Amino acid sequence: MSISVEGISKFYGEQKALDEVSFSVTRGEIVGFLGPNGAGKSTLMKILTGYLPASEGEASVNGIPLEENLHQIQQNIGYLPENNPLYTEMYVREYLEFNAKVYKTDKSRIEEVIILTGLKPEANKKIEQLSKGYRQRVGLAAALLHDPEVLILDEPTTGLDPNQLVEIRSLIRNIGKDKTVFLSTHIMQEVEAVCDRVIIINKGKIVADKKLNDLRAEKEQVIHVEFDYLVEPVAIQKIPHLVSSRNIGGFAWELTFDTKKDMRPAVFDFAHDNGLKTLQLNQKTKNLESLFAELTVP
Repeated sequence: MSISVEGISKFYGEQKALDEVSFSVTRGEIVGFLGPNGAGKSTLMKILTGYLPASEGEASVNGIPLEENLHQIQQNIGYLPENNPLYTEMYVREYLEFNAKVYKTDKSRIEEVIILTGLKPEANKKIEQLSKGYRQRVGLAAALLHDPEVLILDEPTTGLDPNQLVEIRSLIRNIGKDKTVFLSTHIMQEVEAVCDRVIIINKGKIVADKKLNDLRAEKEQVIHVEFDYLVEPVAIQKIPHLVSSRNIGGFAWELTFDTKKDMRPAVFDFAHDNGLKTLQLNQKTKNLESLFAELTVP
C-alpha cells in the first residue's frame, strides 16, 4: 500500500480540522482528494509529508509509519505545496541543482526531470521570468528530482489559465503512469480530467470514496426542475424512484432517481397533477459535480 491513513484526527485548539480520517491508496493510482475550502485537505497533506503531526491516528507511506522514520518517508515522497515556494531570483537549472544537493541526488537526474516536465525551452531563464504554468513545472521538477514513489500535489493548478491547465493535467497523467499520485483540489473538473478515483472530504470527515469509472457507470439520474410555485418536500417524495431531493433556491429542485428510465415525464405529470407549471426541466446523469453538491451542503 503506497499510502495508508487510519483514524487520523487533527485539532487546532478546540477546532477539529480532521475527524478520524481513514483511507488507503495503492501503488500506481492517481487519486483526487476533493473538498470545499477549509474542509481539511491541506492539513492532511501536511501530515502525510511530516510537516504537521497528527493529534490522533496513524499514517504510513510505502509501509513505513510516519512516527517511526520520517526522514525515510520524505525520501519516498515528492511534494508540491499549494503556494509552490520558489527562489525566483535563481535560474531554473540553478534551482534544480540546489535541490539536487539537498536531496543528495546525482546531477544527471536534473536533465531527466527537465525533459520530463517540458522545461527544456525555459531551463536557462530566471524563475521570475516564467509564466505561472512554467513555475508549476519547476515545482513538479523539484518534487521529482529524487525519483520518489509517491507524489503529493496540493492544489497544483490554482491560478492557471485554460491552456496551462491542459498542459499541467497532461503532465500529471504522464507522471502517474509510473508513480502513485495523491492530488488535492477543490476543482471537480480537475479530478474528472486526471484521476482514477476520488475521495471527498467535508468538515474534516470523509464523505465519499469512489472510482471514477464506477461513478460514471451508476444508473442514477439527476433532474433539475423549476416550478412556478412553492412545493412542500413531502409532496416531492411521491414521485416514483426518487432517492433524494434538494431545494437549490426558490422554486427550483434537484431530484435524484435510482433508475435508467427517463423520469422527466413523471416530474411533468407530478406538476400537472398538483396544479403547477414547469418553468425548467433538465436531465443529466449523476456526475461528480452533483455528488459533490449533495455531500458538501453547508
